[in-house]
Amino acid sequence: MMRCIVVVPVPHERRGAPASVRRPDDRKAEAVGLAHAIDLDIAEALLVPLNEMRPATLIGKGKVEELKGLLESTGAGLVVIDHPLSPIQQRNLEKLWDAKVIDRTGLILEIFGRRAQTREGRLQVELAHLTYQKSRLVRSWTHLERQRGGAGFLGGPGESQLELDRRMIQDRIERLQKDLADVVRTRDLHRKGRARVPYPVVAIVGYTNAGKSTLFNRMTGAGVLAMDQVFATLDPTMREIRLPSGRRVILSDTVGFISDLPTMLVAAFRATLEEVVSADLVMHVRDISSPETAAQRADVEGVLTGLGIEPETSSKRVLEVWNKVDRLDPDSREEVTHGARRLDPEPVLVSAITGEGVDALLATLEARLGKTDEIMDVTLPPSAGKLAHWLHENVEVLTREMAENGETHYRVRVDSARKARLEAQLRQI
Repeated sequence: MMRCIVVVPVPHERRGAPASVRRPDDRKAEAVGLAHAIDLDIAEALLVPLNEMRPATLIGKGKVEELKGLLESTGAGLVVIDHPLSPIQQRNLEKLWDAKVIDRTGLILEIFGRRAQTREGRLQVELAHLTYQKSRLVRSWTHLERQRGGAGFLGGPGESQLELDRRMIQDRIERLQKDLADVVRTRDLHRKGRARVPYPVVAIVGYTNAGKSTLFNRMTGAGVLAMDQVFATLDPTMREIRLPSGRRVILSDTVGFISDLPTMLVAAFRATLEEVVSADLVMHVRDISSPETAAQRADVEGVLTGLGIEPETSSKRVLEVWNKVDRLDPDSREEVTHGARRLDPEPVLVSAITGEGVDALLATLEARLGKTDEIMDVTLPPSAGKLAHWLHENVEVLTREMAENGETHYRVRVDSARKARLEAQLRQI
């Protein structure tokens, strides 16, 4: 287990600038959680005031010297800086401290590398890693900058090892992009297949560790990895569930979001996130017990906006689910409940751990997905047993009455997609 120090730079808030939404102590707690996610032994975690960002080292000379002493006294060989570092800043700090340095982006990439299980997930993580590494090659590997001697008849200086490494990374990136293009095509085929069924898709999104996978398991009975740690789920999982009316719905669990999610990760996971874009309903799960819940909501909505889903103007497509109400004390619970009732649409309060509120959530999904449903009266002769079976499997049967002549009269609730199929089958009787 590698021993490390976690450093959280806290930029000085300029007069007139909007105050930071995140509290420094909460940022530090999240950075420590990220470091624990790859089993680092944290010797010290500290906040570092940042009056101005130094181009060479990000932080000031005095603090650099202070941290050097801390590294020596603790025996740590790694510094995690919870802030983006330029390649030159990373290189300078490593030389000054004689220790490995990784920034927030590098740490998140390491976590993703450990969590990916499927081929698709590994492809996406590798693409993000290589995109990040390519940027780190800029004037950072001095021992690779020597010119190699030429060979064969032409001779000459040849090209630098740095250029070769950059070209090799670019070649690998292009191969990964082709492989991921195949993934996109496969996912498109799957979506088209589901559209022919067709079952509505509900995509679960939320800040990492908000309880998405636990709620997914509670609703579907699936065995998806659900742990109290960041990015426990990377690979999208889809399961069919039945709502109280019998309506079939496909529930999709997706990768968790986080503040300052690296751009290359959003780009690499575009194939996975397309499931969110194409979903009939987006279920935004929030950890309502977290003091950072408002900031986390803003981060998730920022990613959704980047995907073309505007939460403020797409309230019909986004349903907020306030999870972990079991962690609230009675006063906080009353305050949260009162706050939820003032919102339109009203969020659903649940506990994925205890199951509280899940029935209300299913009923809400039913109401949201059933807004375009129609009531139809259907009469079937005794010979239409196959169609009668189809009715019970695909629509909500409200009433069923047998007539003396053997016919069966149904009153059913049917969505617009299945209505066309039902009418086509009725014409064939």
